[in-house]
Order: sequence, then C-alpha cells, then structure tokens
Amino acid sequence: MTEDLSPAERYAASRRRAAEQATALAGFREMYDFGLDPFQIEACQSLEAGKGVLVAAPTGSGKTIVGEFAVHLALGQGKKCFYTTPIKALSNQKYSDLCRRYGADKVGLLTGDNSVNADAPVVVMTTEVLRNMLYAGSQTLLGLGYVVMDEVHYLSDRFRGAVWEEVIIHLPESVTLISLSATVSNAEEFGDWLDTVRGDTEVIVSEHRPVPLFQHVLAGRRMYDLFEEGEGHKKAVNPDLTRMASMEAGRPSYGRDRRRGRNMREADRERDRRQRSRVWTPGRPEVIERLDSEGLLPAITFIFSRAACEAAVQQCLYAGLRLNDEDARAKVREIVEERTASIPSEDLHVLGYYEWLEGLERGIAAHHAGMLPTFKEVVEELFVRGLVKAVFATETLALGINMPARSVVLEKLVKWNGEQHADITPGEYTQLTGRAGRRGIDVEGHAVVLWQRGMNPDHLAGLAGTRTYPLRSSFKPSYNMAVNLVEQFGRHRSRELLETSFAQFQADRSVVGISRQVQRNEEGLDGYKESMTCHLGDFEEYARLRRELKDRETELARQGAVQRRAAAAEALEKLKPGDVIHVPTGKYAGLALVLDPGLPAGRSNGHRGLDQHDGPRPLVLTAERQVKRLASMDFPVPVEALERMRIPKSFNPRSPQSRRDLASALRTKAGHIVPDRHRKQRAAAADDREIARLRTEIRAHPCHGCSEREDHARWAERYHRLMRDTTQLERRIEGRTNTIARTFDRIVALLTELDYLRGNEVTEHGKRLARLYGELDLLASECLRAGVWEGLNPAELAACVSALVYEARVGDDAMAPKLPSGQAKAALGEMVRIWGRLDALEEDFKISQAEGVGQREPDLGFAWAAYMWASGRGLDEVLREAEMPAGDFVRWCKQVIDVLGQISAAAPVGAEGSTVAKNARRAVDGLLRGVVAYSSVG
Repeated sequence: MTEDLSPAERYAASRRRAAEQATALAGFREMYDFGLDPFQIEACQSLEAGKGVLVAAPTGSGKTIVGEFAVHLALGQGKKCFYTTPIKALSNQKYSDLCRRYGADKVGLLTGDNSVNADAPVVVMTTEVLRNMLYAGSQTLLGLGYVVMDEVHYLSDRFRGAVWEEVIIHLPESVTLISLSATVSNAEEFGDWLDTVRGDTEVIVSEHRPVPLFQHVLAGRRMYDLFEEGEGHKKAVNPDLTRMASMEAGRPSYGRDRRRGRNMREADRERDRRQRSRVWTPGRPEVIERLDSEGLLPAITFIFSRAACEAAVQQCLYAGLRLNDEDARAKVREIVEERTASIPSEDLHVLGYYEWLEGLERGIAAHHAGMLPTFKEVVEELFVRGLVKAVFATETLALGINMPARSVVLEKLVKWNGEQHADITPGEYTQLTGRAGRRGIDVEGHAVVLWQRGMNPDHLAGLAGTRTYPLRSSFKPSYNMAVNLVEQFGRHRSRELLETSFAQFQADRSVVGISRQVQRNEEGLDGYKESMTCHLGDFEEYARLRRELKDRETELARQGAVQRRAAAAEALEKLKPGDVIHVPTGKYAGLALVLDPGLPAGRSNGHRGLDQHDGPRPLVLTAERQVKRLASMDFPVPVEALERMRIPKSFNPRSPQSRRDLASALRTKAGHIVPDRHRKQRAAAADDREIARLRTEIRAHPCHGCSEREDHARWAERYHRLMRDTTQLERRIEGRTNTIARTFDRIVALLTELDYLRGNEVTEHGKRLARLYGELDLLASECLRAGVWEGLNPAELAACVSALVYEARVGDDAMAPKLPSGQAKAALGEMVRIWGRLDALEEDFKISQAEGVGQREPDLGFAWAAYMWASGRGLDEVLREAEMPAGDFVRWCKQVIDVLGQISAAAPVGAEGSTVAKNARRAVDGLLRGVVAYSSVG
C-alpha cells in the first residue's frame, strides 16, 4: 500500500507514526497482549490531552482500561492517582490487579476495614473514604493528579449516591476526573454537568459488546431463542414462545364442532395435554445439566433470595451433580485450605465449612451477602480459574465484581425490592445479563431465562431490547455535609456549591419541559371553556355547585371512615395478651390470639415498624399457626374479645412446635364461637343540611333545565381537571427551583437551633458532628453531647453504637429484640428518646425522611449480638442467638467498628472523667477478632 503513496504522503505518515510512538498511550498499549478498542483509544487520547472523560459502555467491554491508563499517566508524571470503587470487594479486587501490574510498593488500599500503604502514589479506595478525606482536608490529597470513579452510575443509589456527587463537586480543580459508567441513556446530560462543574470533559459512549449476547428461554426440555430474525434484519419475538404463552393463558375450546361429536373433543383434550406436557419450569439441577451438555458452562444463576441460593446448591448435591474431575477436586481443596487456614477449626463447623467445601469440590457454589467475606472471595477466585462452574447468586454479584461467565440464568423476572415484589427493570436486566460472555475466551455469551407460568415473551423482549437506563441523581444534603461545608466555605458559598449538584442540574432542565406543558394546557383551557358555554346561564357556576355537592358527599364518606377507624382503634387499645378475637378481614381473617397488643407507647422498647400515628398493631397467633403483626386496615370495624386464654410462659413465637400447640388450644377453646355481625349505620349524607342546600340550588339554577346539560358538564369536568393539572405543574416549577438549596437552608436552621452553627461559625458541637459520618450522624452527636454513653463498658458501648448502623432486612413481625440488661438497656432507651426529640424537631423544620433527609429511628435488632461478641462469647453461641448468617454478622460488626472509630475521634477526650473515646477503642478491639478480623486482602 505504501508504494501507492507519494513521497510527501509517505513522509506525513512517517511523522504521524513517530508522534504516536512518542505518546504515553503507545507505551501503555505495549503492556497488553491484545489491541485496544476504538472507544478505549479515544478516551485515553482525551486523557493524555488533559481532558476529563466520561466513559459509558456495557459490562465486560473493558472500561477499566481507561482507568488503568490514568494510573499509568500519574506514575509517568510523578503524580498521585486515586482509584475509587463503590464496594470494598471491588476495591480489594482492583488493589490485587494493580499490585500485580505495578508492584505492591506503588499501590495502596484504603477501605473502612483496611489501610495498606496509604501514602503510595496509587491508592485504591471506596468512594466514602475519598469524601471523608476531602472534608478533613487530608494531607494525602497533596500531589493528587487523577481520580478514577469506577461504577459512577452508583450516584443513582438512593442510600449512598450523594457521596459520588460530593466528591465530584469538591475535588480540587487541578485533578483530572475519569468517570466509568454502565451504558446509561442520558450520558450526554451527565457529561454536560461534568463539563459545568469539572471543566473540559469528553463523553465517550460505546454500545458495542465485545462478546455478542444471545437471549434464550428454557422451557421443559427445549431451549428457545427469544428472538428470530425478521424483515430487514429486525428482531422479532420467537412465535413459538408467543404460542406457548397464549396456550397457557387460554382455555381449550372443547365441543365447538358438534358434528364430529365426543371423539373430536377427546382428541382435542389429548393434543392439548401433550402440548402442555412439553412446557414446565425445569429444576435447578436439570438446568445445570442442560447447560453442561450444550457446553454453556460456566454459568451464574441469579436467584433473588439468599436462602434459595443455598437451597439450589443442596439440590444439585442431592441430585448427584459433579462438574469437576479428580484433578480439579484436588486443586479446589488445596486452594480452599490455603485461603481458610487462619480460621479456627472450632469455627469451621459453625460456618458450614464442610458442606460448602463439598459443593466447591463438585464445581458448585452460592454467592451472596450473607456469606463470610473469605468464603465469597474463594468462590470468586475458583470461578475465575474455571474450578467452579455453576454459581447461584443474588444480584449483589452483578455490582462490578469481575466474575464473567459463558452463560447467565435468570430464574424469575420479579424480585423483592425491600418493600414489595416488583418486576426487574431494563437496567437491572442489562446489569445481570452483562456478565455473560468472557472476553478473549468465549465467542458468544448466553442469557437464559427460565419459563415461568404466566410469562409474557413480549415483556421479556422489552427488557432484553432496552439496553440502557437513565442516570438519576439521588443527592440530598445531610447534617454532616452541612457543617463541613459551612466550616470550609461559609453558608453563602456552600449554598452556591450545592446548587451545582447534578440533582439541581436535572431539576432545572426538567423545568423547561414543564413550562412548555403549562403553555399547552392554557391553550386547551380556552377551548374547553368555549365548549361548556350554555345559552341559559353561567355554566361555570353550575358546574361549581355540582362539584361542591360531590366534594361534600366525599368528605362525609371520609369522615365516616375516619370515625369507624377511630372506633376500631379504640377497641384495639382495650385488647390484652391472651384475648381471643375474630379478625374481620384481610389475609389473616378468622380466629386469632393476641400475644402483644402493639400499643404505640411500646415504641420506646426500640421495636421497628411501630409508628405513633398508625395506632395499635397487635401481634397475634392465627388459628393457622402463623404469628403476624396486624395493621389497622385488618380491622375496619371494632373488635372485642370473644374469650380469654392463658399464654404459656414457655411459648416461643419462632418455634413451629410452640405455635402448633397454642393454635390447637385456640381452636379447641374458641373454634365454636360465632362472632356478632357488625350493623351498618345510617349514612351521614342523608341528614346533612349543606347537601340539602346544594341540591336545592342545583335544581333551581337556569342551566339545570338545558337539554345539553350533561354534554356541557363533561366539558366542564375536563376544564376542571386540566385546570387542576396546570396548577400542579405550576407548583412543580416553583418546587424544583433551588430545591437543594432550600433543603440546605432548613438543615442549617435546625443546626443553628441546636447550637451546631452560629451564622458562618461552626461551634464545638458542630466540629464534633463534622467527624461523624453515617445515616444517624446527628443522633450520634447528640448522644455524645448528652453523655448518654458515659460509664458504659466497651461491650455495652458496642451494643449502643450498633443501633446507629443496623437495619433489619425485612419488617419485624416478631417480638421486641433482646437487649443487654443494666446500663446498656437504659442508654439504648435514652437514644430512642433523643431520636424522638430530633424527629419532632425535624417535623417543625419541615425536614422529611420521605425525601431522603433526616434521621430514621435507631434499630436495636443487632444490640444483643454486638454485646455478646464484644464480650468475648463464641461464634456458635452468637450466631445462634442472633439468628443471622455469618456474612451479615461480619458486615454489621465491621460497620459498628467503623462508627466506633469515628466516635473515638469525635468524643471529648479532654472532658473530665469521659471514658467514651477510650472505651470505643476497646470496643473495636473486642469486635475485631475471629471471623470479623480475617483479612479480606490477599
């Protein structure tokens, strides 16, 4: 080809090649044994040109290459590079990767648990660690040239997302930011914001998957392709799946052809039975065997339940599945024994080590947050090495951990989101199936969804076809953020900084579209007004009277419902433990025994789920042996005790045998009693003077006699609805302008009231609050201020601090949590009382937890476990009492340790007789032992 070029062109090409060889990118590319993709090259060139970059690309496409180039640039320029990740497991993994490439002397690690070589030129850390550094003005920030924010789409996370925006806003201008994100549909909008707050930022979007992904549905013995090629290479849903769904949803139409009689109907039935027998949801061992026979292992099966993940492994073991040969089994045992050598043998039985090892040797494992971190890391290592070929995992595995597979299996398209069972979103589907297809190993990846009764193939195609999802800010100011900002910048400048957040950027942009809608609505209102004009009189006035009548009738109906609820609540308040009642409606309707009346006053015991405004929520045992906490909606009418029963002192609501025995006694005692039927009362509307007056005025109005009255009324109703919508839009415009700043103003006002701030001055109390990070930062500060934890021993302090971090995974339907006795119990009670005062104060200052701002109620559910472990009790006893998986126990302990560290730094050391700081450090020593202390870096 070069022979065809002129001498001048050959010279120019030679100059270009020489210039490329002189770049840092050329040296970087030589470090890899594969070529870089166009989007990687473009991003790296922008970085070398001094620009920030936002790279949005699918999972597994190699975005981290761009982050590693930033590390390469920093080392070449003698600057520092911080590589941030959203989760500790990902930080540990990245730390290991960079150590292998650049050497352990050049790479450090900072997470809540570990500090390794923190002064190294390259430091991997969780995003929260960098945020805390920025607020503390850490000396480690000196010489910082690059910050990589991996998985930056985490800023949509409603619990932790604000941290990403805080870092982006507060990083020094001299720092170049590299943002790596999953494919999002509004990358340009996010890039525009980065351009505004960080300067010149290049947005690089790649939709290309390096390993193509094929979508399938496994039904019965057959694997169906989800899509088939349509006209013009358009993908269409496989008609076989559509037919199967229709056949399952429809009823067989027997007897239509009467001429051919009974024989025809029998033939129809037989054909239908044969067709239906081919469609079922295959079992878990069956799925793995099928994937193995088709060469589609290794596979990750996503199951949205920890218990189901463990059950899936057991099912495969019982089915006799073996995916490893003898050599692989020996290698697995060698690796596992090496990685778990530090775990005491007495703890191995408690942790289910031998059952876990049996699964690993066969090439099968579970992976979820309830597992011991060491166990999870071993599973990850074995999977990457090809020694574990089938993993059953919860969706937490999809969050950035490097565990690609050839296939991904989804059992269901519904998951529990903490409040209800909801369909997974296109974004979640993309994130989960993005694990399928290993670059450099697999030619193609496979996503397999198991056929479920009622499945809609079009819905599945919509999930699979929607490759992107929008990035939405979850940024909200917090108390800790407010005092740190005021201390660094003063109130006015802090307010301006918050208005540069991505949340406000998105809110301001949305106002433009709303304003256009208001203009369109106003044009529509003019047309509706003209259409409802009546020649007999003022139809607007007539429509107003009709609306007032309807509103009055609705109001009276509502008042009646309120009175009935009040009467029902009053009746519930009279219930006592041992009362036998009849639950009138709801899922648990029927005979029930009251175990605990659940009065609001009982909230001081720290029980989660009781709200002062909800009324009584009795805990009952139903005749069907279920222990459930009922709500006011289960009692639309007053209820009274039908009978009394003694509840044995030995009764344990968690014991199936206890429930069975007591439920049997309940049926024997009161099963024959028929409850009185509640009589309906006369409707209030029948005797209401206002309703009578309005009906008289309506009948007397000139428009009432119009022959087109109802036609005019329909236009008037449309006018009223559009007017109401327009007013709401105008309120939204008003509400979205300066929303973040207004929330900040309310937080500052409350902090001023509590003497944390005085104008632009941060008081001593405020400086203490600035060192406390977490959801209950203000409560922790108020407890220190009030001396609530003075005089507590280390184990008691650990129990109290656990209430600041712990949150039960599901609503608690059982009895109040067990608490340590003595001083710890009193301190926990005082913490709940202080929270009550703060909650009332937040209500006064219009600070709403519903908006993600404010202090939730402390949860005492982990206090007993933290107390026992810090007191030196054995793992077996603690886990049995806590009734929680080892992984959860370790995670909560580490969070308690993190907050204890903050408290030891924030507690008033100079105060005479104060022991909190010293005991916080001792509590950390008490907790950081055994399974909690095992290193997760290796």
